[in-house]
Amino acid sequence: MELDDAVVLDLRGVTDRAAFMDRCARALPLPGWFGRNWDALADSLADLDEPMAIVVTGWHAYARAAPDDWATAQEVFAAAACTSRPGLAVLLALGGWEDRTSAPSQGSDDPTAAPRAPGVGQ
Repeated sequence: MELDDAVVLDLRGVTDRAAFMDRCARALPLPGWFGRNWDALADSLADLDEPMAIVVTGWHAYARAAPDDWATAQEVFAAAACTSRPGLAVLLALGGWEDRTSAPSQGSDDPTAAPRAPGVGQ
């Protein structure tokens, strides 16, 4: 499994559970029976046929709008990563993964726009 082969789950614009489940259904290789609920997501991710890395981007607005649902999503991702037979890694992008064609805004979390902490990334 290579990070270059990661599946991106872009949550920009997602602010509720229904939209989160719809985005998962579109972005992730979930089975046709995926029922758009937490149990179905957990089962689907645990039953993957091949190793997979999922990079979750744009999740901050969802975390603020629906903190309980976001906490459940993290629990589902963590449990699936622990139980997936072929291997699953779920990575939360803290910034910098999105489109780099525009200049970073003031206070951007883009790592190219902010100084690094000593010893980080060296």
